[in-house]
Amino acid sequence: MKTMPFMALRRKFCENIVQEFVLHRCYSSKVDLKKLRPMVLKRIQNRANNCPIKGLIPVAQQVFEARAMLIHGVSTLLKAFPVVSCKFCPEVYVGEKGHLIRSCGGYKRGPKNQVHEWTRGGLNDVLVPVEAFHRHHMFEKVNEHDERLNFERVPAVVELCWQAGASTNDENPSSSTWNSVGGGGGSGRDEPLSGNEMRLLATETLRAWETVRTGVQKLLMVYPTKICKYCSDVHVGPSVHQARPCGVFKCESWRGSHFWEKADVDDLVPPKIVWHRRPQDPPVLVDEGRDYYGQSPAVLALCTQAGTIAPPKYHCRMKVQGLPPPQSHLKL
Repeated sequence: MKTMPFMALRRKFCENIVQEFVLHRCYSSKVDLKKLRPMVLKRIQNRANNCPIKGLIPVAQQVFEARAMLIHGVSTLLKAFPVVSCKFCPEVYVGEKGHLIRSCGGYKRGPKNQVHEWTRGGLNDVLVPVEAFHRHHMFEKVNEHDERLNFERVPAVVELCWQAGASTNDENPSSSTWNSVGGGGGSGRDEPLSGNEMRLLATETLRAWETVRTGVQKLLMVYPTKICKYCSDVHVGPSVHQARPCGVFKCESWRGSHFWEKADVDDLVPPKIVWHRRPQDPPVLVDEGRDYYGQSPAVLALCTQAGTIAPPKYHCRMKVQGLPPPQSHLKL
């Protein structure tokens, strides 16, 4: 009986707080949003006058030129150092015969954790292509789903450099020169390179790889770029497109619309991690020693095959100083 007044007082106090909160939240705005809409749209259009940012134009130009050098260097190194890719999964290995690590994800409903079935790989297996819709200017009108075929698809890094102010001889980024294998960095010679020339080319290729990733990371801090959470579609620009090619939620009410989130440098320049064979490892990597092997980006693995030295920041993942697998694990 003594606790009743306290409980009643507590209930009354809570009701007063809730009522006061509701009264403060239920306010009516006297601002006419229809009159504000033209002002908001005008401010959005005026933002284009501040783009591209002059301080980042050299960075965009450097990224564009380094990308051309990277494509030329990788395509040249692939003629001397073969790369194999799995037939049923995205696994890639820099070597002649591949490895025996049971990490194949299979095809659709096939068995998992099986030995890979290797085929000859190419440039797209090392440098994963990532494309985006091309926009003539950053604040262009949002393209609808029915208009998706009217817009060209270009490499996402090229579109980012284009919006950041990179100048090229070709004013149309959707043309073949932006997507060419040589990219303007070819040497014009078909004879095989010597060992020293191959080592210098690998060093320049690795330097171009680091320049592209560092420059793209700087550009992403200023220029908005988004990626779909489920289908990895990339869009460069402040306003996303309304195309609905995402197949994950095709049966949902939003008809396959993308679920956008902020993109990272790995989304535009995928590192494509592969198994790295060290000097202390066996000639063919087996599944029993997978805990001892290291990993590295495919570009780095290809360049180290040509004789270049890996940067120290990759040594930890490559397990350069790691122990070799025991002999009992190497019995096939």
